Amino acid sequence: MRTKAPFAGYEFEYETFGDVSQPPLLLVMGLGAQMVLWPDGLIEQLVEAGFFVIRFDNRDCGKSTITPGDPPSATEFIKVRVTGKAPQSKYLLSDMSDDAFSVLDHLGIDRAHIVGASMGGMIVQSMAIAYPQRVLTMTSIMSTTGNPRVGQASLSFGFKMLPLLKPVPKDRAVETSVSMARSLSGAKFDEAEARARAVLSLERGFHPAGRSFQTAAIMASGDRTEALRHVKVPSLVIHGRMDRLVPISGGAATAAAIPGCRYVVFDDMGHDLPKHRWPQVTAEIADLGAVATRT
Repeated sequence: MRTKAPFAGYEFEYETFGDVSQPPLLLVMGLGAQMVLWPDGLIEQLVEAGFFVIRFDNRDCGKSTITPGDPPSATEFIKVRVTGKAPQSKYLLSDMSDDAFSVLDHLGIDRAHIVGASMGGMIVQSMAIAYPQRVLTMTSIMSTTGNPRVGQASLSFGFKMLPLLKPVPKDRAVETSVSMARSLSGAKFDEAEARARAVLSLERGFHPAGRSFQTAAIMASGDRTEALRHVKVPSLVIHGRMDRLVPISGGAATAAAIPGCRYVVFDDMGHDLPKHRWPQVTAEIADLGAVATRT
């Protein structure tokens, strides 16, 4: 089923999979990424593992509400990197956390397993910090704590990615997306799959400014490390050793901050979700869910 969930002037496109009577699992995607970047094959495996799966478009991407006005420029982001001063932002990760809960509210779900990738990992961390009573388990994939000393791309790689924060002409959107996916992937880059997802994303919605609004939200939201030390929700951190966008120090710091957190590293994974790792990712999430059921 696909529909929209209204919340505080926003509408969020979402889609559900599986049996509604099974434990709910909410998937939260990353920077500028539409919900369709959660691979259908991975979702099928999660459904087979016994979850009722929900994915949705964050604000400023896909078919969800788009923020009006102009986002910070690439030049402003360079200044942030140099000075360490937070940029002006129209919203924070905590607001995006509330967005995610609003989707659950719309579905009448009080508690859920939550899984986030990259910026989505930051959002689910914020969810577990703010409303732990609503979180069954939390899984943070290829993400970080907000501490500027960990999980930061090298200056050379960061400047390579900086053009992606500039508006991309629509006729170059697919090639740009494929090129970015190639740069971010680990040892198993699937160009055909990357291209298919880029085409699907372009067909669903084209909002290049959204990535900059979301980047500003990340930079303005600060360090979650101390708050994560108080998280009691059963938690899992997954990271790729080949990740150059959010290096492995981000995953290590996240896992170290959360009491009792399980930490899993895939040596051949970059900033991606390679197909051959889906069964292990599913198994880890299912095992965490089983632990939560027993406690």
